[in-house]
Amino acid sequence: MFSYKNIELSDRKWIDSLLLMSEYQGAEYCFTTLYIWANLYNSLIARYNDMLIVRSESPNELFYSVPAGHFSEKELAYFFDNIRKEGASMSKKVTITGITEDTLPMIQAFLHEEPTPDRNSFDYIYLSDDLISLKGKKYQPKRNHIKHFLSQYEWIYEDVTPENVEECYLMNEQWCKENYCIHNLSKQSEACATRRALRNFESLNLKGGLIRVAGEIVAFTLGEKLNSNTFLIHVEKAFARIDGAYPMINREFIKAQASTYKYVNREDDAGDDGLRQAKLSYNPVYLIEKKYISLD
Repeated sequence: MFSYKNIELSDRKWIDSLLLMSEYQGAEYCFTTLYIWANLYNSLIARYNDMLIVRSESPNELFYSVPAGHFSEKELAYFFDNIRKEGASMSKKVTITGITEDTLPMIQAFLHEEPTPDRNSFDYIYLSDDLISLKGKKYQPKRNHIKHFLSQYEWIYEDVTPENVEECYLMNEQWCKENYCIHNLSKQSEACATRRALRNFESLNLKGGLIRVAGEIVAFTLGEKLNSNTFLIHVEKAFARIDGAYPMINREFIKAQASTYKYVNREDDAGDDGLRQAKLSYNPVYLIEKKYISLD
C-alpha cells in the first residue's frame, strides 16, 4: 500500500518537480488546485519513487488521478495493482479520473474497457490574444458589456498584493451573501477553495488582479502558470449587480499577467448550466476532454 498524507504547503517543491516532468494540460495537475480543493474532496497524496499519486474519497468510492512524474511501465503496473488492493481493503469502488487523449495511451494496457467521457470535468482552453482583444462578431456581447461598464463607472485595476488581499477575502464573503451560497453546495465549495487560496496567496505564489469602483472591490481573480504555454485561472469573482465587471476583470487580468502565454485554461464548469454557458460565451479554442473508468 502507498503511504498517504495530507497536502501541505511544504510539499510544493517536490510535487511541482514531478508535475513539471509530465506537463499535463489538465487543471488538476497544479499544486494550487490540489491544495485549495483538498479538504473538500478528501484528497491525499503519496510519492512512489518519482511518481505522484493523488487519491480522493467519497463514502463508497476511491478516485485516483493518472499519476504524474517519471516512471516505468513496471512502476505503473505497481500503481494499478496497489490501488485495486486499496479499494478491496476499504470495500470501495476504484475509479481513475481525468483521463485525457494524452494520458490514455499510457494506461490503456491496464484497462479492460474504454473510459467514459465526463463532460462536467472538461477544461475550457482559450487563446490569450482572443481574451485580450475580444475581436470579431462572436465577442460583440462582451464588448457591449465592457462598453456599458466604462460608461457607467469610474474604475481602476490593481494587482492583488499582500496589502490588499484581505479586501479580496472580504469581497468573497460578500459575494457569497449576494449569491446565497448557504443554499448552494457548489458555490459553498467554490467559496471555501477561494478562501484557502487567499489565505495562502503569498505561499502559493499566485498572481491576482482586482477592479475597484468608488474604492470598492467589485471583481477579482487569481491564477498562475500551469505549464510552459498555458496560464491557469483558479478563481474569478465579480458582483452581478455591476454590469460588465466579469468581462472587465477577465480582460484586464489576462492583459496584465497572461499575455505572454499562448493559452488560458479556465478550468471546468462542474456541470453548472450557468457556468457552462458563461465559459462557452468566451469561445474556447478547444476543450480538454476528460474521461473516467472504474476498475474491476
